[in-house]
Amino acid sequence: MPAPASHVQRRSRWARALIALVVSCFALVAPTGAQAGTAPTAVQRITVDADGTGRTFDGIGAISGGGGTSRLLVDYPEPERSRILDYLFKPGYGASLQILKVEIGSDTNSSNGAEPSHMRTRGTVDCNRGYEWWLMKQALARNPDMRFYGLEWGAPGWFDGGFWSDDNVDYLMRWLGCADRHGLDIDYLGGWNEKGWDAAWYGKLKAALVTHGHKDVKVVAADNAGWQVATDMKNDPAFDAATDVVGIHYPCSAVHCSSSADALALDKPLFASESGWNNYLTGASRLAAEMNHEYVDSRITAFINWPAAYAWYPTVQMQGSGLLQANEPWTGHYDLGPTLWTIAQTAQFTHPGWRYVDSASGYLDGGGTYVTLRSPGKRPAYTTVFETTGATAAQRVALTPTGHLPRGALHRWTTTVESTDPADWFVHGTDVPADRAGTHDITLRPGTVTTLTTMPGGKGGAAAHAPATDTMDLPYRETFDHYATDATARYLSDMEGAFQVAPCAAGGRGKCLRQTITEQPTKWSRVPSPLTLTGDSRWTDYTVSAKTRIDHSGTASLLGRVVNQVNNAGPDKVNIWQGYYVDLADSGTWTLKVVTPDKTTRVLATGSLPRSAANSWHRLGLGFTGDAITATIDGAEVADVTDGTYDHGQVGLALDSYTRSQFDDLKVEPTS
Repeated sequence: MPAPASHVQRRSRWARALIALVVSCFALVAPTGAQAGTAPTAVQRITVDADGTGRTFDGIGAISGGGGTSRLLVDYPEPERSRILDYLFKPGYGASLQILKVEIGSDTNSSNGAEPSHMRTRGTVDCNRGYEWWLMKQALARNPDMRFYGLEWGAPGWFDGGFWSDDNVDYLMRWLGCADRHGLDIDYLGGWNEKGWDAAWYGKLKAALVTHGHKDVKVVAADNAGWQVATDMKNDPAFDAATDVVGIHYPCSAVHCSSSADALALDKPLFASESGWNNYLTGASRLAAEMNHEYVDSRITAFINWPAAYAWYPTVQMQGSGLLQANEPWTGHYDLGPTLWTIAQTAQFTHPGWRYVDSASGYLDGGGTYVTLRSPGKRPAYTTVFETTGATAAQRVALTPTGHLPRGALHRWTTTVESTDPADWFVHGTDVPADRAGTHDITLRPGTVTTLTTMPGGKGGAAAHAPATDTMDLPYRETFDHYATDATARYLSDMEGAFQVAPCAAGGRGKCLRQTITEQPTKWSRVPSPLTLTGDSRWTDYTVSAKTRIDHSGTASLLGRVVNQVNNAGPDKVNIWQGYYVDLADSGTWTLKVVTPDKTTRVLATGSLPRSAANSWHRLGLGFTGDAITATIDGAEVADVTDGTYDHGQVGLALDSYTRSQFDDLKVEPTS
């Protein structure tokens, strides 16, 4: 589906908009060569000094989390799933990511879903919940040098003292213990995503890492927007000693990245620990500029894109963000765009541990930027990446290596960032020879990323062999009986809480779907209560039904024709989903309602059963044929209304509170 450009997407990460406004002011004083439209000189000469100094390169990465962003990738069939993983992680094939940052789950919504916690109650650890362990192992199998980074968005509700507590330090030590059990070495560990920081807590975290045998794990602070955290470190020696990396979010506008004298003076690596947030089809231009500007403007040495993949339902916010699309597991369809290949222009031809060459990194006279990196060793490899997103005309550059750098021809790769033609992405051009003086002369076109390198690279097979997109077949039925206890059912994506397979409660048969979280977590987002989604948003006329058993009290809901997430709805400013709902309360009262595009809830019909609905099984149903809508309970029609608000959408299950209520025998059947 088409998605808006990244700079106009509405997102709860409000900090990016604020930082973009601030840093755009810096562009007014940027060097002339950084601005579009500047007349280029005849040839811009760049010398790559073999002994040139610069900061150590820490890598190019992406995020799985914030949250549920990789949920649908798990359910892909083979061989498509492996091909997608290759495009993300396999060196010399696709994006060739070097860092994978994952969410440490807490069963609460963290933007695009809720990820499972490894420790839902004090002292009880389950190291097999969720898919992040699986994803990290898949990444490691493709790249043995992969670096891993863990971060929390929310936290379980059982912590004594809230997020910044000793309980949370223990929680993180248990998570690292799970990583050990999975054979995974964690390189970086952060605090609370975009929720501020507690300097003293970071000291406790650092001490615990040493005590528990994880002294090699580097502490990142503070995964928030802006550079104030660096100033706090400068003014607090204990905080400074407890942290190894300064990690900030979204430091760039479209034309410039912010910087901080205090951060530069700390002598610590500076990470864009969440950046990017661009559409996989339309975000390459912005991404190309950010990746280079982050070092040229700010001396940032790691770029970590949010997210790795658009692998969530299109009824959930920030549609299209990521390096590729993989949200149709029922067909295996996936899609690539220039954004992935823009990442590849740097990541395929560098390695963490290389060094930037500051004297060969800067602004192009005709608009754009360039960065040069070289490997360690007596005969180092080197790579120069040019981006001309700020250029209006072609420009020539002459690149000359000195000292013990290789003198042979340089490999050339180019991506036209605004092109929709895959033939223009990551094109291996003719090698660029050196003249008798050892100089490589090249003309750079506007709107491109061009890499000159001594390193080999490769482009994986085109996505043209991916299966075609298609609507999920009906009928669809899920009885949950064939899953292991505690499993997540195929295609169900939790938005809040945790819906897992469990033995059915009294009156049921076999296995059911139980919501397992009974204590409200420490939240990052504002999804008010447990909800899970499944199915195809393109479904039109169908009937959906499911059995439900309300555990003592509360309300259970069946959703149909769900089309989109809306934020800041109602007086509590909560995040909800547009679509139709049939609600059944423990008292026996039922309601048929619609959440409208203007974020209001309109009741279409209401009534009551002759008895209480608590602790007993009832089948809820919704039927859609054009604008005719019916609601049924236990097979009897209780409402027949006409409403044309939505004519398509997927289905869902929800509760109004954190109870162990259950659902079973979810069925979706066509009505026409």
